[in-house]
Amino acid sequence: MNLFADLLAASNSAKATSTGPRIQQRRGVEVKSSRELKIMAEASRIVATVLREIMGAVQPGQTTGDLDAIAERRIREMGATPSFKGYHGFPASICASINNEVVHGIPSAKRVIHKGDLLKVDTGAYFDGYHGDSCVTICVGDAPEEAQNLSRVARESLMAGLAKIKAGNTLLDIAGAVEDHVLANGYSVVEDYTGHGVGRNLHEEPSVFNFRTDDLPNLTLRPGMTLAVEPILNAGSKQCRTLKDRWTVVTRDGSLSAQWEHTIVVTSDGCDILTDRGD
Repeated sequence: MNLFADLLAASNSAKATSTGPRIQQRRGVEVKSSRELKIMAEASRIVATVLREIMGAVQPGQTTGDLDAIAERRIREMGATPSFKGYHGFPASICASINNEVVHGIPSAKRVIHKGDLLKVDTGAYFDGYHGDSCVTICVGDAPEEAQNLSRVARESLMAGLAKIKAGNTLLDIAGAVEDHVLANGYSVVEDYTGHGVGRNLHEEPSVFNFRTDDLPNLTLRPGMTLAVEPILNAGSKQCRTLKDRWTVVTRDGSLSAQWEHTIVVTSDGCDILTDRGD
């Protein structure tokens, strides 16, 4: 899998940055304690607050660099540090991906947001040793119906996947629900990037895939597992490519892309959405 989290698997030893531990060896699938879940709930609350504020603040004429500055300032004001900044060299606190950009768009003071854009904002917060992670898709201004529908279906597919989460179910239960909803609406599921475990590391095992496959481990869910579930949909082909900046991923056919993501904890009879924004 050409997966952002694979960078973590390639790391042979723990590393640290000025803001705390970021990159550690993968430790297998972890079940969090009640103490750890309380900390993750706070990290995730910070992420949800930042994304809610960004969704309310986005206007045509702003730059993605403006949004990155807002996110970093607010994350730090709430006592956390940005999970993404410095992570394997990523230079910003958010990923800001517009229109046919799929994931990992680098914010810039030169990248102006226009009316009608389909903007994906992904961010994370590192608080007291644990991460929260979430992404939203924003239809800027009077976005075309095509963009609004794609975003709506992406969000619905996330919720369809979350509805299948409970102890005893498997990752394939999540993947099947996501894939069925996406395909029923005529879109494609991006297979090059998946969700992931999250906790002490920004990316942990397992890979939370959004499509039926026998190529990835089909884990049985247990209470206390913390996952970042994040369907990524393209309006056209599922095929993607990475730009020369080595981060920004775009659709090969130039079609629009949308993504929604929540950090959740598995419970005995469902899941709790830790990054719930209250909307």
